[in-house]
Amino acid sequence: MISKKIQKALIEQLNKEFYSAYLYLSMSAHCHKIDLNGAANWFMIQYQEEVDHGTKIYNYLIDQDVDVELEEIAKPPKEFGTLIETFKASLAHEQRMTAYLNDLSDLALKEKDHATYNLLQWFVTEQVEEEATVSEIISKLKIVGNDGYGLLMIDNELSTRVPTNIPLTTTGA
Repeated sequence: MISKKIQKALIEQLNKEFYSAYLYLSMSAHCHKIDLNGAANWFMIQYQEEVDHGTKIYNYLIDQDVDVELEEIAKPPKEFGTLIETFKASLAHEQRMTAYLNDLSDLALKEKDHATYNLLQWFVTEQVEEEATVSEIISKLKIVGNDGYGLLMIDNELSTRVPTNIPLTTTGA
């Protein structure tokens, strides 16, 4: 069984993962509103990935026999500005998530909770990919600037993103 301190921290992280999903759903809605449906697709898939991340933590807590008490999820912003501003907000959010996960990993090591540390390493590795992907999109958006044709090309590219299957921890049930 994991310590109360780790339980509390993981439940807080669970909330952050579902807030991330909610944030990306809001970004998807924003992109639909500004008629960039490819970007809306990209953010919708990001939303689904964040739900999967939260579910991975939830299942781990259940497997550890933790009595999970869910917290309220904060309301995300509705407006994000231009597409590049939206992706910059996404990158800033992912960087905060990386910091949270690094702190949580440090706590697991301090508590000598190797099982939780092992779980968290999956998330730490995932964060490297998340930040790199968003940074690449921002770089492309900077290249095209205000060129409408270039923006439409990038939006079309974003529309090709498809969901990936994230293996979730399964409970014993």
